[in-house]
This record gives sequence, structure tokens and C-alpha cells, in this order.
Amino acid sequence: METGSRVALIGIIVESEKAVAQLNELLHSYGNYIIGRMGIPYRRREINIISVAIDAPEDVINALSGKIGRLEGISAKTIYSNVAGSV
Repeated sequence: METGSRVALIGIIVESEKAVAQLNELLHSYGNYIIGRMGIPYRRREINIISVAIDAPEDVINALSGKIGRLEGISAKTIYSNVAGSV
């Protein structure tokens, strides 16, 4: 954890399988900040719902969320905890 880090949750909805490899590459590249992730396939609607818990500086969280949101067929929203800290 770095100085000025925030805890956040990034909610991701995957509507197209085309960008899954890119999404996984992005999440892997930010892996040192990720606390955990959970994916739920919603077969009836043919989408996947992913939640990513992250502890990182706000600019890192914004960068990751923005990159995810720019992937075609993927939507992302971020919610921040009021917990901020430094180590």
C-alpha cells in the first residue's frame, strides 16, 4: 500500500467476449493493487459480472477504471470507500 491509497470497488459488466483477454491483461498489470476479484457468469443474459476490490492511490484506480471502461463491450463504474490511509 502506498501513501495516500484508497480502497475502492470496481464493478465491471462484460457484454462481449471479444475484450476479455484485454481485460485480464489490464487486471494482471495492476495485480499488486488488487485485493481480490469475483466473477459471476450470468448465463441467462449472456453477460459476466466482475467485482474488483482494490487498494491504491486514487490516480491509479481512476487510470485502471478508465482503461477498463474504454474496452469495447465492457462497462465499469467505481465506488470509493471513505477509508483512506498510508503506510
